[in-house]
Amino acid sequence: MSKGQHIGYLRVSTSEQNTARQLVDLLHSLDEVFSDRVSGKSTDRPQLQAMLKHIRKGDTLHVHSLDRLARNTEDLLRLVRQIKAKGVTLHFAKEKITLDAVAADPMKAAMDDLTITIFGAIAQMERATLLERQREGIEQAKKAGKYRGRAPKPNAAQIADLRARCADGEEKAAVARSMGISRATLYRHIDSAG
Repeated sequence: MSKGQHIGYLRVSTSEQNTARQLVDLLHSLDEVFSDRVSGKSTDRPQLQAMLKHIRKGDTLHVHSLDRLARNTEDLLRLVRQIKAKGVTLHFAKEKITLDAVAADPMKAAMDDLTITIFGAIAQMERATLLERQREGIEQAKKAGKYRGRAPKPNAAQIADLRARCADGEEKAAVARSMGISRATLYRHIDSAG
């Protein structure tokens, strides 16, 4: 019988974030790595689905933390059961939890379910608390007149104006300030083909 693979699953919520801090100590020893750059609020993620199709009996799946696999307890439990049903051992590095593919001891299996349920519920509560605090902070900032929200994206005419002003030698920082955008946003627009 062949030895199973060591597979990694990484996830960040946005394309601007990176997975560099996830599974750092294991990356060099993994046979396959699947990485999503989408929210964990849904399990309909391309690389998650590809990983679920790829894993086989005898494999070990490494995930940085429970919330990288799922954002809510229900999805987490369903995914854990689906992974274990395939005969795959599941390891969460941050929480130092390893769930054997098949627990010979029914008590161990019950303890695994309890542990995942508790940790999953805590992660779900932390996320809800974070979002609530963020919402409250935005409301307070709006009342104090300190929150305007995200600046609207420049339209095609404004982008053409930005490019023309920069081509004429106007200081880029001044152009960005006059439009209420960051210099990074300015450079992104003047460097893109147009």
